[in-house]
Amino acid sequence: MAYKITNLCTSCGLCIPECPVNCIGKGDRIFIIDEHICIECGACSNICPAGAPILD
Repeated sequence: MAYKITNLCTSCGLCIPECPVNCIGKGDRIFIIDEHICIECGACSNICPAGAPILD
């Protein structure tokens, strides 16, 4: 299980510096999380104003 970023993402980028393992990158329209690197810490979810990252 890992976090994934939903379509609520506005691509603001606040989550990127919060991730301690640098698993967030730019996708086509929204940011994406590499599920193989994500440690499920929730930092991205806590900082996101749109509530886009969810535990999948």
